[in-house]
Amino acid sequence: MVEISDDDFEQMVSEVFDALPDDMVRGVENVAILIANQPPGERPRLYGLYGGRPLKTRGVYGYGELPDRITLFKNNMQAHSADLDALRTRVRITLVHEIGHYFGLDDAKLGELGWA
Repeated sequence: MVEISDDDFEQMVSEVFDALPDDMVRGVENVAILIANQPPGERPRLYGLYGGRPLKTRGVYGYGELPDRITLFKNNMQAHSADLDALRTRVRITLVHEIGHYFGLDDAKLGELGWA
């Protein structure tokens, strides 16, 4: 398990997101990336969760619509990372996976692409 402050984790997430290839994040709009701790005992244990309507199933955003959300669960990522490099890798994989859901990819397709 690796320990990291909330501020350092937020900085890591920002750096990882900024380093993703342009063709992967092109078209990502109105999405908030949130950091949280998943409550103990909640199942299944997750590294991340996409909340919103995938692009391929939505029309045009309307006035006053809230952004979609990608939530990264810091406590679960820390618990399953041996060091900061492993944590950074887990953050990247999780962001890519949840961005895939934003674009409408299901878990099977994400697995085929190596993003699961």
